[in-house]
Amino acid sequence: MRHRFTKVLLGLALVALLGGTATVAARPQGSKANSYNIGVVYSRTGLLSAYGGEYVQGLRYGLQYATNGTNKVNGKTINLTLVDDKTDAATAVSAAKDLIGQGYKIIAGTESSGIALQLAPLAAQNHVLYLSGPAASDAITGANKYTFRSGRQTLQDVYDAASFLEGSGKKVVVFDQDSVFGHGNYAAVKAVLGGKGQTVTEVSVPLTATDFTPFAQQAKNANPDLIFVAWAGTTAGAMWKSLDQQNVFAGAKVVTGLAERATWGALGDQATKIQFLSHYVYTAPKNKVNDWLVAQMRKRSQVPDIFTPDGFVAAQLIVHALQVAKGDDPDKLVAALEGYKFLAPKGIQAIRPQDHAMLQPMFRVKLVTKSGHLVPQILGTATTFATAPPIVAMRG
Repeated sequence: MRHRFTKVLLGLALVALLGGTATVAARPQGSKANSYNIGVVYSRTGLLSAYGGEYVQGLRYGLQYATNGTNKVNGKTINLTLVDDKTDAATAVSAAKDLIGQGYKIIAGTESSGIALQLAPLAAQNHVLYLSGPAASDAITGANKYTFRSGRQTLQDVYDAASFLEGSGKKVVVFDQDSVFGHGNYAAVKAVLGGKGQTVTEVSVPLTATDFTPFAQQAKNANPDLIFVAWAGTTAGAMWKSLDQQNVFAGAKVVTGLAERATWGALGDQATKIQFLSHYVYTAPKNKVNDWLVAQMRKRSQVPDIFTPDGFVAAQLIVHALQVAKGDDPDKLVAALEGYKFLAPKGIQAIRPQDHAMLQPMFRVKLVTKSGHLVPQILGTATTFATAPPIVAMRG
């Protein structure tokens, strides 16, 4: 994942919802003549387990919605086999190979970009359909004929950030960590916003830093119009406090990605001063699919979180592909998905046939305090057109 601001473990109740067959060991379920067996490789445990819980929960709701509550397509039951990848690539690859060896034609999931980029070649080598989950790496798009994605990609985050600026000739500072994660964000922002006529510079903070004051001063002294913060880990609270103490918020728009709800409190007193690019908050989209999802989860005193739609969309893709292909022949499933346009919780989405990019809207959000709690206030929507990444050549 690109956004890993704070990791919070969610209860196992997230993955035990809405019926249907689910296991944590890879084994086929039901008669093949009467069912479609779908393998789901996800993080039930490990660093990204919070995201895995959201994804599987969304997948179950999506199946309920897309099958009108029957959990059947073409008269056959959809069976899920859930396998914990433990947020570990070797575990995930082993699980996927096991599922493929047992005859599974559809594999979905993983929250980790590194894992998704190892599962994608397996799909091409074995001619099975692979639907990646919340993994955000741009390299998943165009990986091969058999690989699709149900979530967004990093460039769509950056195009969302670009929508905070109007015109050209603006100064943008990327405030990041001296790491692959940080420099990758800088490169993406420079490519996208620099290509729109903005001047992009970087303030890179050593991972070992504990005093962020000089870096905050450096960012302020650049007199930027926008500061794009790319940060991961437990020092986030201290970093935000330093930016506030140096009055950085008074002189520029400060933008970062909005992570899952459980992390909002870690932003501290600065939470209401930041402007966020958002993959999804449940109050942003206004459509019947999102309304249905919110209403169903409200029955359990829950609300959808950032990656709930990624699982929901995976279910919509699975059901549509099986319906159109009238079976689980992988080549027919691929043909059914290429160019597919549909209404998802986020709004209208479409699979670009040239490279399988998942075109989708993104949102601009701020947090406000209401009755002592942080709640999202929607600032605007970056359209599917505005966030479409450049077309890439299919690589496999």
